[in-house]
Amino acid sequence: MNNYTWKYIEKHPKEVKRLLGIDYEQLEQLIEQGKILHQIKQESIEKHKTRIIKAGGGKPAKLLLEEQIILTIIYLRHNLTFQVLGLLFQVSESTAHNLFNYWQDLLREGLPSSLLEQIKKSQENEETVLEQLEEYELIVDSEEQDITRPSEYQIQKKYYSGKKKSHTFKNQFIVLPSGKDIVDVVVGRPGPVSDINLCRERLKLFHPQQKLIGDKAYIGEAQIRTPDKKPKNQELTELQKEQNKILSSQRIFVEHVIRIVKIFKVAQERFRLKKDRYSEVLLTICGLVRLRKGSLILEIVENANFDKTIEVMTRHSFGKDLLLATSNT
Repeated sequence: MNNYTWKYIEKHPKEVKRLLGIDYEQLEQLIEQGKILHQIKQESIEKHKTRIIKAGGGKPAKLLLEEQIILTIIYLRHNLTFQVLGLLFQVSESTAHNLFNYWQDLLREGLPSSLLEQIKKSQENEETVLEQLEEYELIVDSEEQDITRPSEYQIQKKYYSGKKKSHTFKNQFIVLPSGKDIVDVVVGRPGPVSDINLCRERLKLFHPQQKLIGDKAYIGEAQIRTPDKKPKNQELTELQKEQNKILSSQRIFVEHVIRIVKIFKVAQERFRLKKDRYSEVLLTICGLVRLRKGSLILEIVENANFDKTIEVMTRHSFGKDLLLATSNT
């Protein structure tokens, strides 16, 4: 059984953030959560499984659970081929692919991609949170990611982005002031979909009085404060230029969040997996970004008598104190 990678990480914890995109403590928490989700999944499979050999038979797993999780995160972080990933972990290409599919689904289940999704999962009072959000201007922006050109012409036409001159998926992020958390995210829309129409769909989730900040792509939406656009054959006044500069300094934080998402190269480079997996993979990355930023918090609950993890509690850092502190920065 090869456990070189896990031993290396335990010996060099300071290298983890550069290698995986999250720090060592967050990785440990993620592994504990993953083990619990894995156990629940396997128990569910056992209930519906017709056994030919007794439980515990067959070949042992080639990788520790820790390394299986690390393999998955390395794929998301570095966008390696499964052939190379298999060579790194000394397993076959198909095994690397199967492990990634299995653990990516579990990570997606355990890491809510946005504040609104987490609130729904934890059955918190969504109305209260939406009322708190009304007090602040959220920030909205979108980005596009290249995909492999579809073989059918009609699908090519659907995904061809004139702006990027290629076939793309469009993703939109709504974040807290100063980019403290991802409030809402939508991924995997066709590239030609306009930013403002995509945002109007998501505004239905918020109160009608919710205010946002956006770039010039959102001009025309009453709820979104946008820069002044230069009139045809005229120039902006000095006051308008100064106001645009202030707005840009407030809006830039959503760009920082998108940059962190793209630290995971699966979200930056051309997407190679099947297109129907795109949304789940990108939402998993958003969950990892929230964990990295500290807005998604995993708390390990241990048995005091046996030093064993009982469960991993998932909570968020959102609250009036956080937002008040943010608004003063």
